[in-house]
Amino acid sequence: MAYSFTNSKGVTYYLHTKKTMAASGKERVLFFFSKEIKEGSLDAVPAGYTVVEMKTGLPVLKKV
Repeated sequence: MAYSFTNSKGVTYYLHTKKTMAASGKERVLFFFSKEIKEGSLDAVPAGYTVVEMKTGLPVLKKV
């Protein structure tokens, strides 16, 4: 089951990850939240991160 976060407005978001290639040729891992469960959903918050809600209600990952 995908990790879910419900913000103060009652909207549920699901945590996802995506691997991309940077211009330098290094592989980058991107974390993002979506209202729907899609490919690349994660079951838990990665180690060293915590979920924080922005003023707009959008959740973001923040390093501990």
